[in-house]
Amino acid sequence: MVHHTAIVPERLGGMRLDQVLAELFPSFSRSRLKDWILAGQVQVDGRTPRPRDRVVGGERVALDVTLEPTTTQPRAEAIPLTIVYEDAELIIVDKPAGLVVHPGAGNPNHTLQNALLHHAPELAALPRSGIVHRLDKATSGLLAVGRTLHAHTQLVRALQARLIERQYEAVVTGVLTGGGTIDAPIGRHPTRRTHMSVREDGRPAISHYRVLRRFRSHTHLRVQLETGRTHQIRVHLAHLGYPLVGDPQYGGRRTMPRGATPQLRDTLRAFKRQALHASRLALAHPVTEATLAWDSPLPADLRSLLDALEVDSKADRDEG
Repeated sequence: MVHHTAIVPERLGGMRLDQVLAELFPSFSRSRLKDWILAGQVQVDGRTPRPRDRVVGGERVALDVTLEPTTTQPRAEAIPLTIVYEDAELIIVDKPAGLVVHPGAGNPNHTLQNALLHHAPELAALPRSGIVHRLDKATSGLLAVGRTLHAHTQLVRALQARLIERQYEAVVTGVLTGGGTIDAPIGRHPTRRTHMSVREDGRPAISHYRVLRRFRSHTHLRVQLETGRTHQIRVHLAHLGYPLVGDPQYGGRRTMPRGATPQLRDTLRAFKRQALHASRLALAHPVTEATLAWDSPLPADLRSLLDALEVDSKADRDEG
C-alpha cells in the first residue's frame, strides 16, 4: 500500500480532479489516476470524489493505492548495464547507442527497461520501471532512474520544473560561427507521424548551444536542454540548418565534404547513428537533496569521428 497526500495549489482551482491529480502525481498516467478515483482510492478533504469534480484550491488530496506490476510489464533480461551511480533511491545509467529505452512497436524486448528489471526487480512496481526521461535508441549517455515511488515522483517533478541539468555533445554538418539559443516550439510532423517538427502550435522547446570546436565542414557543439521534447536537439539543429551527422530522420541525404581525406570519407560512411551523446547530468538527490553530477566520456565512435575531422581540417590547412 502506498499513501500520498498533497494540497491542491490555488492556481489549479476550477480544474477537474483527474487533471489536478495528473499535475500533483506526475509519476502516474491520467488514466490510472482516474481508475483509482473510480475505485474509491482517492479522497478529497475526507470525501470520495468523482473524476469530473472541480477543485477550488486548498483541498487536501489523499491517495491510498496498492501498486502491482501490470500484465503488460516487460520481462527482466540479463542485459549488461553501465551503472555510474546507485543507492537505495537512485540509479544513473550510461546507455550505449543502439539500446532502446522502453519496449514498443518493433522493440518488444531487449531494452534498457528489461535490463533494469533484471538488475533491480523492485522497479516492476513503479511507473515505467522508474525511468525518468528518455534517450533515443541511437543516442548514448546518461539517464536517471528513480528506484522508489517517492524518488521517481520527485525526479519527474524536478524535470518538469527544469531543475535537472542535461548537457549533450553533438557533431553537426556545417560550420557555426558562435553559440546561441534556439527557442522554437516542437510538435508532431503534420504528415510524417514518426517525425517531429518546429511548428507554431507545438509545445515550447528551448535549447542552448555553444561551439566546442570548428572543423573545415563540421562543428562540435555542447547543447544544454531547457525543455525536453521528443527529438528536441535533432529537430532544433536541423531547423537551424546544421543537422546532426548521421541523423537518419532529420539529417537529409548524406554528403561528403569536397576534398575530404580518405579517413574522413570512410568514417562518415561508417557512422550509422546521429552524433549525439548525453555527456552530463546534474540533479538534487530526491531524498537527501544533495547536488550530484556525473560526466560521461565520449564513446569510441564519436571520438573516431572527431579525430577524422581534425585530421581532415589539418590536411586542408597544410594545403592552404
